[in-house]
Amino acid sequence: MLKLYHCPGARSTRSVWLLYELGLEFELVTLGFSMAALRAPEYLAISPLGRVPCLVDGQTTLFESGAICQYLCENYDHRGLHRGPGDNERNAWLQWLHYAETIAVHGASLVQQKVFIAPEQRSETVRKLESRRLFKAIEVIDKHLASRDYLLDSGFSAVDIGVGYSIHLATMVGQLDGLENVHEYHARLASRPAFQRAMPESAGEVLGD
Repeated sequence: MLKLYHCPGARSTRSVWLLYELGLEFELVTLGFSMAALRAPEYLAISPLGRVPCLVDGQTTLFESGAICQYLCENYDHRGLHRGPGDNERNAWLQWLHYAETIAVHGASLVQQKVFIAPEQRSETVRKLESRRLFKAIEVIDKHLASRDYLLDSGFSAVDIGVGYSIHLATMVGQLDGLENVHEYHARLASRPAFQRAMPESAGEVLGD
């Protein structure tokens, strides 16, 4: 059986959400959001950087969420979430799969400033720079969604999970002002049962892979 290592509120939520969308049975191993749990020798033997997500499927172990998404779609998709080689949306699918990290890296930086760093050590320069970069990254999505409901013309796919969770992360630091298409997109995604099932019961801390 598939096994996913996960911390509630972390970007591993993307992998949980995808597994629910795919309708797969899997074992969810929930780790404490602490150095003790993530740097435990037994976990480092599986995920050498000590971060989440980490997917184990038999002899296969993956610890990058984009790779996990592609692997699951290539091997287990029966619900049309993948766009494989030869599909006319393949290149767009790959682009948005990786663009999710472009958004998330700036969102995670802002969350770190807001949640993890003591107020007296926070950098207003970093906050302004990362806020601007995050807004620009999401603005690209907003313009793209002006003529479609999801990232691909054919409709919802796995890349909406990666990008959608990155946008969800941005909502935690108030970075969607003026981006109405993205607001509506986030609402559509948040209404999906798999999204609701994957989210922690309360908004928590966010760490990345």
